[in-house]
Amino acid sequence: MRKDRSFDQMREISFEKNVNIHADGSCLVKFGNTHVLCLATIDERVPHWLKNTGKGWVTAEYGMLPRSTNTRMDREAAKGKQSGRTQEIQRLIGRSLRSIVDLSSLGERQIKIDCDVIQADGGTRTAAISGGFVSLYLAIQKLKNNYNLREPIITNFIGAVSAGIINNKPLLDLNYEEDSVAQVDANFVICDTNDISEIQVTGEEFFFNNDQFNEIFSLAKKGVRSIISEQKKILL
Repeated sequence: MRKDRSFDQMREISFEKNVNIHADGSCLVKFGNTHVLCLATIDERVPHWLKNTGKGWVTAEYGMLPRSTNTRMDREAAKGKQSGRTQEIQRLIGRSLRSIVDLSSLGERQIKIDCDVIQADGGTRTAAISGGFVSLYLAIQKLKNNYNLREPIITNFIGAVSAGIINNKPLLDLNYEEDSVAQVDANFVICDTNDISEIQVTGEEFFFNNDQFNEIFSLAKKGVRSIISEQKKILL
């Protein structure tokens, strides 16, 4: 079915850290032709509902540059509001990254992760989570060094990958062409301990059974292991 890789093979993955001299942590992540710039900012203020709780917060913002796709899209700022898709994705990124942070050890400060899609070819949200983790890790490393913090703040490594069913066959890490015709489209967010942060799975006018779900879940776990392996190579 695929000409360039097997059904259980990821696209070429790369993480380049410290690509921005101003951010507290930065990463350019590439899943094949999907490229996302992830920048972390440490803010010594927390949202108002967390004041005087001793706990911190991790949040994310996501956007696609006008020529990240094959036709130019207008900036959402020019429209005056974010799309529902953008809001959904940035909430997913934020939830995923908060899941592996001890917010009490972080203290009353916030880390904001900006994920900007430079080039899109499917899997932008999973690339943003995987690259966002690298930028978050670097920012927390900087924070711990600056304040001589001893307690662990990051509890696990985390990665995300897409998987799906096309022509009744399971596939790992879908590009845009594959995603657009998938019978089942899924995103998996998984830790290096195999604990699950989130699963999003949808049948596109197609029902799937437990065996088919287990097939794509197994592919996703394999894909996340390779993602986290690459993260550890540049961070540890």
